[in-house]
Amino acid sequence: MAVRSALHRAGAAALSELLQLEPPITGCRSLPCSCGHTASYKELRSKPVMTVVGPVRISRPYYLCAHCRQGQFPADGELDVQGTEFSPGVRRMLALVGHQAPFDHGRQQMQLLAGLEVSTKAVERTAEAIGEDIAARQQQEIQRAMQLDLPLVVGEPIPILYVQMDATGVPVVKKETVGRAGKTEGQPAHTRDAKLGGTFTQTQWDAEGYPIRDPDSTTYVGAIETAEEFGKRIYLEAWKCGWSRAVKKVVMGDGAEWIWNLAQEYFPGAIQIVDLYHARQHLWDLARKLYPNQEAARKAWIQIHQDQLDGGKIEQLVQSLRSIDSSNPELAKNLLTEAAYFESNAERMRYPNFRSQHLFVGTGVIEAGCKTVIGSRLKQSGMFWTVRGANAILALRCCHLNARFESYWEARVAA
Repeated sequence: MAVRSALHRAGAAALSELLQLEPPITGCRSLPCSCGHTASYKELRSKPVMTVVGPVRISRPYYLCAHCRQGQFPADGELDVQGTEFSPGVRRMLALVGHQAPFDHGRQQMQLLAGLEVSTKAVERTAEAIGEDIAARQQQEIQRAMQLDLPLVVGEPIPILYVQMDATGVPVVKKETVGRAGKTEGQPAHTRDAKLGGTFTQTQWDAEGYPIRDPDSTTYVGAIETAEEFGKRIYLEAWKCGWSRAVKKVVMGDGAEWIWNLAQEYFPGAIQIVDLYHARQHLWDLARKLYPNQEAARKAWIQIHQDQLDGGKIEQLVQSLRSIDSSNPELAKNLLTEAAYFESNAERMRYPNFRSQHLFVGTGVIEAGCKTVIGSRLKQSGMFWTVRGANAILALRCCHLNARFESYWEARVAA
């Protein structure tokens, strides 16, 4: 560690020498100003910059417009340090540690692994700024997609392409829940729903006919936003992953109405499947209410009705639920609600048909994504986010998990 520190100091000293820029030559001492007039060279000014080998000082020409009094440092743009005191390499490192763990942990990682002393706030601001830039670029792509200016995706046909959607609550600061009702009646909301979408492909199944997800094919998109906004986001992602080349297209989710509304609008003609395990949970919850203290009766009831569900006999299941007579008004209402849930999703619950096609019937991929993409970073103890900050980190995490961060970084420099 001592040797590393010494080498960093030597590297910083050498880098500082390289960054002592010369005054512009005669005849090149003026630049156009945004106000329409001309900015003239005044002097060399220095600036501290944290680089991957430690702190350095750069000296660069300063230009001033006599008309609007606006100053310019052209070299800052060339060195990619305009408006920041961190070099591109350090900002890249701050983004990576910031998306992986709490910001203070990222500060500790920078000190331990890179030997760089930065503040917790610097990790937060830099990671969120880069995440916001990624999100802004995504919005530009989404707007182009809505105008049918879609990226050209070429390649071999994809046997089966899945789109899965879900949502999970993210703890937010009080100002983000003003006027929003909580899950408990009469209580304010403490979270905002972050919607997450995932895509992946399947080309094989095992000897027993169960589907096998293609390795490294999963991508994610997510944000705290309306269903309408999210629909555009997941549509673009599916297109980028080869939706137009997919032979068989599948949309999966739980029974949430917003998911199927988006499926109908953006993925018409796709096979729609309700997560089998979520549907089973509806039956288990109902069984607990019907037989709260009768375990044997509860298990017997579940076995009969779960067999109907697993067998895709939804009409029989609905009829059975509606035939149950209860003197408890709340339970009677619940029975009608659950019957309507299964009835409205009947065609999405033909599980024997889906299994005969070797399709997935569970949304484990997106449920795991809610935990790894969102939960592990945004839902740790004591965390409360602004929507802006949460969306920035979500954009950054999805970009990294989708193996697109390096492409983004190169495109950012090129722009």
